[in-house]
Amino acid sequence: MDIGKYIGENLMLWMIIGIIILLVFMPLLRRFRNLKLLKTVTSLTRGTKTERNLVLKLLKHGIPAQTIFHDLCLKRSNDKFSQIDVALATTEGIIVFEVKDYSGWIFGNGNYSHWTKVLAYGKRKYRFYNPIKQNKNHIETLRKQLVQFENIPFYSIIVFYGDCELKEINYVPQGTYLVKPNRIFEVLKLIRENNDPAPYTNKSEIVNVLEQAVINGEELETQEKHVEDIHDMVGKHRIFD
Repeated sequence: MDIGKYIGENLMLWMIIGIIILLVFMPLLRRFRNLKLLKTVTSLTRGTKTERNLVLKLLKHGIPAQTIFHDLCLKRSNDKFSQIDVALATTEGIIVFEVKDYSGWIFGNGNYSHWTKVLAYGKRKYRFYNPIKQNKNHIETLRKQLVQFENIPFYSIIVFYGDCELKEINYVPQGTYLVKPNRIFEVLKLIRENNDPAPYTNKSEIVNVLEQAVINGEELETQEKHVEDIHDMVGKHRIFD
């Protein structure tokens, strides 16, 4: 027996087996690590996949878990609820994210109630509620939760996931940003570099409010009431054609 040849053949075999193991198990290990990291902020069943993707992106960038709040539910004065996708407490203020997952060309105006997404090169058009106004309403509801929020800066970031293109968007208000996922950290850097520290008076009070909003979002009764409110707002059940 040629010992050198035998060792060489077996070494090659074990190298091939090792590569196969890496190819099979590395993605599983990566997924396990991602899920473990995600659990430091939220459960695997809360919100949408794109919302959880945003939370994970923030965490992997090094943003502390205790500053990220996912799937918040806030009670409004009219006994209805506002749902915030993700909130981030930063030195410069509170950043409120609205997450969208769209395809097609997006056309909109910050002053209009509805925007348009265009598919199939203009053959199909769909209207949807202006996300700038939508997130503005969320921020206004959040501001009313604490007296100190009156003096704290709020920033609105609408994140567009999916195969969409922001074709023509006009009149985006100051403090509001529209962004694709790969450019989120450019916006966060812009906010950090161009704004002074927020005049927080009681940070633990703010954390308590945001944490309670997350707890509200876990309650089935609150979820059902929020869905009911949206259904009533859209009003399709009142159309008889």
